[in-house]
Amino acid sequence: MTNIYCFSLAVLKCLQARYRVKVFYTHAGCTLVALNPFQPIPDLYSLDVMKEYHCASQPQEFKPHIFIVAEEAYRNVQGQLEPVNQSLVVSGESGAGKTWTSRCLMKYYATVAASSSVLKSQDTVERIERRVLDSNPIMEAFGNACTLRNNNSSRFGKYIQLQLDRCQLLVGASVQTYLLEKTRVACQPANERNFHIFYQMMKGATDEQRKEWKMSHDQRFVWLPKAEKTIEEDCFHDTVEAMVHLGINAEKQRQIFKILAGILQLGNVNFSSSTDESQPCNLQEQSKGNGYDFRAAELLCVPAEELQLCLRVRTLKAGKQSVLKPCSQAECSMRRDCLAKVIYAQLFEWLVTFINNSICADKSTWCNFIGVLDVYGFECFQINNLEQLCINYANEKLQQHFVAHYLRAQQEEYVSEGLQWSFVKYQDNQSCLDLIEGSPVSVFSLLNEESRLNRASDAKTFKVRLEKELCDNVNISWDKFSKVPHFTVAHYAGKVNYQIQGMVEKNKDPVPPELISLLQKSENALLHQIFTDREAENMTSKGLSKVTVVSKFKNSLESLMKILHTTTPHYTRCIKPNPDCKPLTFKKEEVIMQLEACGIVETIHISAAALTCLTLVSQLDLLEDQRKRILSQCAFSIQCCWLRYQRRRRQARRQSATLIQAVVRSWLVRRQVQRWNRAAAVIQNTWRKWRALLKSLAEAELDDAKDLVKEDVPVLNPVVRERGSVQLSTIQEPVTVRGWPMGLALASAPSITMSLTATGFQKMMSVMASLNLPSRSGEYKVETNQYTQGVASIRAQPKGSVKLHYQRSPLLYADRQPDLKSDVTGFNEILLEKTLFIHIAALFDKGLL
Repeated sequence: MTNIYCFSLAVLKCLQARYRVKVFYTHAGCTLVALNPFQPIPDLYSLDVMKEYHCASQPQEFKPHIFIVAEEAYRNVQGQLEPVNQSLVVSGESGAGKTWTSRCLMKYYATVAASSSVLKSQDTVERIERRVLDSNPIMEAFGNACTLRNNNSSRFGKYIQLQLDRCQLLVGASVQTYLLEKTRVACQPANERNFHIFYQMMKGATDEQRKEWKMSHDQRFVWLPKAEKTIEEDCFHDTVEAMVHLGINAEKQRQIFKILAGILQLGNVNFSSSTDESQPCNLQEQSKGNGYDFRAAELLCVPAEELQLCLRVRTLKAGKQSVLKPCSQAECSMRRDCLAKVIYAQLFEWLVTFINNSICADKSTWCNFIGVLDVYGFECFQINNLEQLCINYANEKLQQHFVAHYLRAQQEEYVSEGLQWSFVKYQDNQSCLDLIEGSPVSVFSLLNEESRLNRASDAKTFKVRLEKELCDNVNISWDKFSKVPHFTVAHYAGKVNYQIQGMVEKNKDPVPPELISLLQKSENALLHQIFTDREAENMTSKGLSKVTVVSKFKNSLESLMKILHTTTPHYTRCIKPNPDCKPLTFKKEEVIMQLEACGIVETIHISAAALTCLTLVSQLDLLEDQRKRILSQCAFSIQCCWLRYQRRRRQARRQSATLIQAVVRSWLVRRQVQRWNRAAAVIQNTWRKWRALLKSLAEAELDDAKDLVKEDVPVLNPVVRERGSVQLSTIQEPVTVRGWPMGLALASAPSITMSLTATGFQKMMSVMASLNLPSRSGEYKVETNQYTQGVASIRAQPKGSVKLHYQRSPLLYADRQPDLKSDVTGFNEILLEKTLFIHIAALFDKGLL
């Protein structure tokens, strides 16, 4: 307990210090705490601020703001994190700033979702965005009122679903409302006002409209207290402009305002008791003299006589017969109030339906939504009745949702993660919920049973039954010395006394069937449409008795809780820093009571305890990270050594293979060279032997032949002489080689025939030597043409052509240097080879080889 108190003081001092320097938002665990400044702060919610939070990579690093919560929910939808749908729960007391916060959230999403739209759909998005935003001023005008605690207090709950398509663009919205406080139309608490729309009409209507509404400047209305007070919400022009944007045309607006004016005129109709009990009550002189009843009938477009009859006489059914019975003065006033309440409630529902039809997108066009829940805050007045019981019951359900989602689930998650966790105690309101809605016996169940009994309710009798049935529950108590029947419920936010008188009647919410029949006859097209549609839903006295206010509200609230349980919630707790709504005024007692009531202290306590445990786990993680780092370094060193070993091993193998290859290649080259040398030696020896043989034969020959007549050598063409002649060492005249170039001819055909013109045996031998012909028998033959086609002398010069027949190209055997590489290719290579061969033949002829 001491720890909780210390935490409370610490949180209180922190919020006070931040509030003093105009910092109104503070993070408290998973919850955002928002303090109401009670003055306009325009720079805090500007378009630039929205873009700053939306474009930030880490919005959590910025100052706490409602836009951080909004952006987190939007990014969850973008990331498709389950559950994808989001809910932003805005809670707090009346006057804490819930309505303003919800308005900021809707404006943020409308701006963010529309900013990334493509050009072709820009008009559509702006239209949807504007319609969604324009739904706010209409619902606030018809559903909000100025109370003691708040100038713009929501007198109904609403859950707005902003519908997003697959690209997270805003394509529509829908509104669900809960428990409109329709009793405020006919009965306003002391020093509080009626709904805003009535004051807007009074202060913003033109003279022509006032004439149409039969509302003079000096007329006063009983149901419009505190009319002289002017607040920011009294702006009739904004409401009318929003209606236009939503598609409510001028004729529909005219019908709506006539209905509202008729309700105001109806409030001025008062009754006086008749001296004859068998006769209906009379109208008071003031009401009759000013003709309030006729004005009301004319504005509601119903017959004045029938209106008076329905208000003063009730119809009782006895079997198939109907009996008319005059009403007492109290019953007449009650029927008047009932008529005003049912008209206003049905008009409000029609407006909500019209807004939904205007802004809601087709189901096929959207896949996700972000919900904004704005409900009435916890209320505790001097006189509390059924409305406050339902409102506080709704806050109890939301508090239970917060407890189950964070305070309990968060601690269970810490335990499952293995943290040394001791549970932080928090206020669990399950016993209070069991008291209100539990089964089989609870306040609601007993209230419904009492409402279904066909008898007049008695407050004292109902109190006795509550004491008998619920005495075992510690959350309910009674003041035995109080003269007014009541019971006290210990809520999570504090104890509230509820007055029993009138609670059963409010739960019944009876609507006389003759009033419904009257409104169905209205010539006002809108009023006629509203109540004709209700007839299809069995809008009868018998049908209404089956569904009580408590049952209807409970069912709608359970439906809301099912939606919240299937979405990811984001909590915003609005705090009212002072009860007088003074700007920048911080009252410690007021704030600490709200912090403890809404569970903020427990939230911070759990977050702090978790932070302590997580600090130890950070330390453990630090050691574990250091261990992993060392192991990683060791593994890296081992990998480096292994890779270095493998690299060196591969390098040694590569060098060994290169050395082996070099040795083998050198041995092969040496062996080939040796073979070539031996072959060359054999050729040289054979050549020398042959030459010696020829020389010996030439010396031994006796040549007695006469000198041969010199044959005329034809004159050669200079080009042919230059390109097709060979200069031999012992021949003065060049020998003409006729045909293809020698290298090309010898290389291109395995068997060729060449004709050479030479004179003399030595010349012929020199030509043969220049060809470097291998000395293989049978591969070539030489024929010489002499004068007599025979050999006259070995020294005689040959006459005519020399024919050489060769079957194998000598170029294949001409390369004696295999390692010599030449860059000369093609025909140049052939000519080079020819020149080389001729040069070698010349060396042989000179005896140098």
